[in-house]
Amino acid sequence: MFGLARDIGVDLGTANVLVYERRKGIVLREPSVVAISRTSQKLLAVGEEARQMLGRTPGNIVAIQPIRNGVIADYSVTQKMLRHFIQKVCGRRPLFKPYAVVCVPSGVTSVERRAVLDAAVEAGARRAYHIEEPMAAAIGAGLPITGPEGNLVIDIGGGTTDIAVISLGGIVRSESLRLAGSKMDEAIARHIKREYNLMVGERTAEDIKIRVGSAVALETELEMEVKGRDMVAGLPKTVTVTSQEIREALAEPVSAILERVKSVLEQTPPELAADIVGRGITLTGGGALLREFDALLSRATGIPVRIAEDPLSCVALGVGKALEQLEVLVEAKDLRY
Repeated sequence: MFGLARDIGVDLGTANVLVYERRKGIVLREPSVVAISRTSQKLLAVGEEARQMLGRTPGNIVAIQPIRNGVIADYSVTQKMLRHFIQKVCGRRPLFKPYAVVCVPSGVTSVERRAVLDAAVEAGARRAYHIEEPMAAAIGAGLPITGPEGNLVIDIGGGTTDIAVISLGGIVRSESLRLAGSKMDEAIARHIKREYNLMVGERTAEDIKIRVGSAVALETELEMEVKGRDMVAGLPKTVTVTSQEIREALAEPVSAILERVKSVLEQTPPELAADIVGRGITLTGGGALLREFDALLSRATGIPVRIAEDPLSCVALGVGKALEQLEVLVEAKDLRY
């Protein structure tokens, strides 16, 4: 049944889509952005090419992110985007349609989960199965999830932060917070608007977060020039921002994530909590790369924190490992259609 097609695993993220092909590894990594014509609804660009158009399109073209907060915000556009990526990996007319394993956040509803699976099938998959993101992240980070010991993984993506305690191959406690990288970008854009009367786009806000963002004070504070549109004069303007003020802008979303982590720890059975104290917390996802976030988390919980070796690819690698054992997992009903 399996193996004849080029079976794929899909990390359908708010910020990026990663595709893992069975026996090959990660073969595609593209931004989750689509540019379409307003008049004909025709796809004009997908992925990195479309991301370059964000905030720069003329009136007859719109560049959008069809995945918001980890769930499908625009079903038809998501389907077109998935079809484009599946065809890019498997060819336009594959002899055998691929089986697909798709990641979903742990807190999605059954309707949202079904929408993701239906979109994958309508985009060209023979059949689609789902795996929860924190489970995939834990597998991709190399955690021993099948043993009786407790593991705590925090996956901070573009749209959702998934926090899960995993033991014996299952999720014991979990929280899914629709607050992650995108909300941090919005907080930075609001700060720049409030403090400098300067309008900046999503790409600029993300660039600020990457270049000078931090969770705690740095030994040497950073600064960068930011260009945008003056809200008063309506003309282009340049200001200089520091890592200290960006840290203050990020304080609210960062604090919300810390509170949810504490909430999960409070609900964790004592035996597993003892394991976590010894084994530490594993951070994955793009948000794990925020400067000193691991240090702040460790200070807030009193538990050692490590960042996964390749945090941006952990979920896709975990999906890939599940894909390599597709027959076993489906028979055991660890993967569900």
